[in-house]
Amino acid sequence: MKFEKQLTGMAGEFLTVGKLFKRGLQASVTFGNAKTIDILAYNPINKKNYNVQVKTSRNKEDFFLQEKKIDPEHIFVFIILNGFENNEDYFIIRGSEIKKNLNKFFGSTYKSENPSKMSAVRHRSLTDYKDNWSEFDK
Repeated sequence: MKFEKQLTGMAGEFLTVGKLFKRGLQASVTFGNAKTIDILAYNPINKKNYNVQVKTSRNKEDFFLQEKKIDPEHIFVFIILNGFENNEDYFIIRGSEIKKNLNKFFGSTYKSENPSKMSAVRHRSLTDYKDNWSEFDK
């Protein structure tokens, strides 16, 4: 199970780097060397750096994420792999947008007196951010 989870995460990171390359950005997977950053990206046109966190699922599952670990400055890429024969679904959103709308993204998983350590961003809450690659142009 842990091995499959690791493969899923790495697939998401490499797929994201590939998409960023296609957009003309420079990108590098951190391989766990940066605690909360999966990818470092640079846009040579606007000369901006981006810290990227990638959350990946194989099916339309929710994405485990603790609210306290959301950096408002980071860009989050949520990916649903959809199996080998189908294209992936990408949802791109800034951490600041998630933090502004915790109820929308987490539902009640973060609100209780004793918040779950396994709180999750609901995949249904991300539809407005599908293929929102323009976050890397801002």
